[in-house]
Amino acid sequence: MATYTPMIQQYLQVKAEYQDAFLFFRLGDFYEMFFEDAIKASQELEITLTSREGGTEERIPMCGVPYHSAPNYIEQLIEKGYKVAICEQTEDPKQAKGVVKREVVQLITPGTVMEGRGLHDKENNFLATITYFPDDAFGFAYNDLTTGEGRATLLSGNFDDVLNEISILGAKEVVIDSKFDMEWQKKLRDRNVRALSFEDQTEMDPTFRQLLETVTEDKVQKTVSRMFHYLYRTQKRSLDHLQPVKIYETKQFMKIDYFSKRNLELTETIRSKGKKGSLLWLLDETMTAMGGRQLKQWMERPLIDQKQIDRRHSVVELLIQNYFERQDIREKLKEVYDLERLAGRVAFGNVNARDLIQLKKSLTQIPPLREILLTFGNEITNRLADRLDPCEQVTDLLESAIVDHPPLSVKEGNMIRDGFNEELDRYRDASRNGKTWIAALERQEREKTGIKSLKIGYNRVFGYYIEVTRANLHLLEEGQYERKQTLTNAERFITPELKEKEALILQAEEKSGELEYEIFTQIRERVKEFIPNLQALAVAVSELDVLQCFAQVSEDRHYVKPIFSSERKIYIKEGRHPVVEKVLSAQEYVPNDCYMDNEREILLITGPNMSGKSTYMRQIALTAILAQVGCFVPASQITLPIFDQVFTRIGAADDLISGQSTFMVEMLEAKNAIVNATKNSLILFDEIGRGTSTYDGMALAQAIIEYIHEHIGAKTLFSTHYHELTVLEEELKNLKNIHVSAMEHNGKLVFLHKIKEGAADKSYGIHVAELAELPKELIKRANDLLNKLEQKQKAVELMEDAGVKEESQPSISSQTTTKVQEEKSVGIGQLSFFDEPKEGFKPVLEKEKKVLEQIKKLDILDLTPLQAMNTLYDLQKKLKN
Repeated sequence: MATYTPMIQQYLQVKAEYQDAFLFFRLGDFYEMFFEDAIKASQELEITLTSREGGTEERIPMCGVPYHSAPNYIEQLIEKGYKVAICEQTEDPKQAKGVVKREVVQLITPGTVMEGRGLHDKENNFLATITYFPDDAFGFAYNDLTTGEGRATLLSGNFDDVLNEISILGAKEVVIDSKFDMEWQKKLRDRNVRALSFEDQTEMDPTFRQLLETVTEDKVQKTVSRMFHYLYRTQKRSLDHLQPVKIYETKQFMKIDYFSKRNLELTETIRSKGKKGSLLWLLDETMTAMGGRQLKQWMERPLIDQKQIDRRHSVVELLIQNYFERQDIREKLKEVYDLERLAGRVAFGNVNARDLIQLKKSLTQIPPLREILLTFGNEITNRLADRLDPCEQVTDLLESAIVDHPPLSVKEGNMIRDGFNEELDRYRDASRNGKTWIAALERQEREKTGIKSLKIGYNRVFGYYIEVTRANLHLLEEGQYERKQTLTNAERFITPELKEKEALILQAEEKSGELEYEIFTQIRERVKEFIPNLQALAVAVSELDVLQCFAQVSEDRHYVKPIFSSERKIYIKEGRHPVVEKVLSAQEYVPNDCYMDNEREILLITGPNMSGKSTYMRQIALTAILAQVGCFVPASQITLPIFDQVFTRIGAADDLISGQSTFMVEMLEAKNAIVNATKNSLILFDEIGRGTSTYDGMALAQAIIEYIHEHIGAKTLFSTHYHELTVLEEELKNLKNIHVSAMEHNGKLVFLHKIKEGAADKSYGIHVAELAELPKELIKRANDLLNKLEQKQKAVELMEDAGVKEESQPSISSQTTTKVQEEKSVGIGQLSFFDEPKEGFKPVLEKEKKVLEQIKKLDILDLTPLQAMNTLYDLQKKLKN
């Protein structure tokens, strides 16, 4: 350190405290970076890497960005998951002795961004905190710094529950302690968490004591304290907009795990990872940014309390019945800006005058919104109207203080109205009317003295002056003016009045700008007092926005109000997949019915690929979710139970990040449902078992169905291509077969997309391949092979009728399953190649016994591939001879 220059030493001292962040070190009009920061930043930001002397023989790597354009570069780094420490000069360079004092004034991280492209209007930017306790419990808390909202809960010791909460939130950053388990850290990064940050302080601090007044559980309190310590430490300022933490329990909501949220494409599609094509895309008719965020939160946490659901449905129904009032509400909401984030910017100190005008315009929409709600005469809408506080004092203040079209910068002036501040008015008068006043004074003095050549001038050294030529000096009275400067042919004078006006004129612009900024900060502080009111208003407005959104979508899409059954009955008449229906025209979409009760707990769905099995399953789940978030649903009639959880296994995808195959992902998702589902859950399993061999897959599929039937009792839709499973209808009393119908017309497959009772007659796989336009030669060969296999099947069936059974033919019955489980000569779930001789039939030939003995004695692991082929050839030859 001693060998570096004092400035570089200062840089290194600051950098030592922010090792995991880029240090933007203020030097004049630039933010500079040095050493490794400079090398990495030049690559990430594509800016020029230079170097400078630093007191050693080697030059120091260096790069920088202009102060005025720094926000753009900071955004780029944050979007890539980095952190940026802003180090500013904290003393006047003119007064500094030695190196100007500098310190970090803010640490910007993915979870603490307050403005910029990284923020999306209709999405929260959550920072989450996790604390592990030795009794296998996890404290979990999260906060959106832009809105101030925060929540916390206590989770079980299963880290999957923590990961699920992280996934629901889409948390950008997670704060943990420095000793947090490394395997858990890896799992968090695998869930697309941009940044992991560390904070070991968990004791309550007086600074945020009032924010914890609702937190009584010690573990949750420590977790929330960790979060607030991190926020205050990194932001280094008053965070008056932070709201008291709300406690929640996951069991208060329908649980939709990470896999199911992805498979059902609730908020983004699997393929594009974008909003378009998701259920959120279909529903989002919200008019405000905060309404959009509220809609997403409601969708990710559907209700299970029927009273709360019914309250939402009743308002939606009321808004559907009152079309014109609903349109008025939509028009008023269109003029409401983001009250939550405006309040956050006020508290954070980065609000500008235009933001305050947006706040004023928003507040002026609240009284008419209240009036509309009160006209309904409904108890629920009356309560909602009471929550719409127009904050009239804020509106009045901003109307009287801020001009209608202020500049973007708060230091340019011209944002405070005339008449709001007397001192400011005097400055402005001097600035605007200074030249007029000078000209008037000049005319006045000429008339008073009778000197027509008298003039008032200005220079930077002496300021304003009255100039009289030597020839006219005798016309002045003794002591009339104060002498200022003597020239060859004239004298220059000043008067007390001119001197006073000069001070006002010369300082007017500078003083006016300074005073305007001071007045603006005072206004901001007065608005800050109303932050709790504004935040409560924002919540009420966002709820109204989501409810009108549900009404708008429900009327436009012809949705109906669901009825809830305590008897766990599902009755859906002419149900539709909400998103697919929107993409297709009304004429193309084929609606379907669904009926399930205590005697129809499991529906086994068969039918060809592309016929609509997955769509049918998804629409049942999406319909249930829509109903429990408070929206009407796509059907002509509907009765549903209230589901506590939804589990789905639909589609196939490798989890390359975790190194898991399609089949492993399939089994993990199946396990998640089987372990956690209750009889009040909804399970969707699509093609379970297809990722392994036919016999393995079929055995697993049957075992899963039987387990759900016997041990869980959840409403389950299970689609399969294993037609052999359809015999389970005869063995399991609560399982029923249904199928998606298709027909052959002129040798071509026609999908009817209609659900019917019973099992499908065949799979139509080759027909689907033909639709995909595989080569005709390939299709012909597949048909030939299929005919041969079907002929072999008929022969096997004739043998079985005679009492002979070929074990290589798949058989799905409870007896076969038992036999599969008992086989010891092969792995679990894999049928043996040979069966034991059956009574009444010709025993195995002697030569076959010898071959079997040879096979048993073979040490397969010691054989090379070539030896194995030669051995197999010899054995086959012995059997043929």
